[in-house]
Amino acid sequence: MNDSSAPPSESKRILAGVLAIVLGSLGIHKFVLGYTLEGVIMLVVSIVGGIFTCGIATSCVGLIGLIEGIVYLTKSDAEFVARYQQQKHAWF
Repeated sequence: MNDSSAPPSESKRILAGVLAIVLGSLGIHKFVLGYTLEGVIMLVVSIVGGIFTCGIATSCVGLIGLIEGIVYLTKSDAEFVARYQQQKHAWF
């Protein structure tokens, strides 16, 4: 059954939330949402920073991804679209 009243970005919310939880340290969820600069920042900090800090930077970026994933999945579709697609809030 197709609900035409559902926002078109529902699948992005779920996909971004799951990717943020599973691959949050790589910033893949940022690329899915169209935040290329933020995705590159997370990826570079995770890889380069992880090398120089023996993985501490990667763990910190992964924690940020986990938190963002939980935030994405706990928002309603309308809240998600308003905050992350219309208002363009890139972080949390």
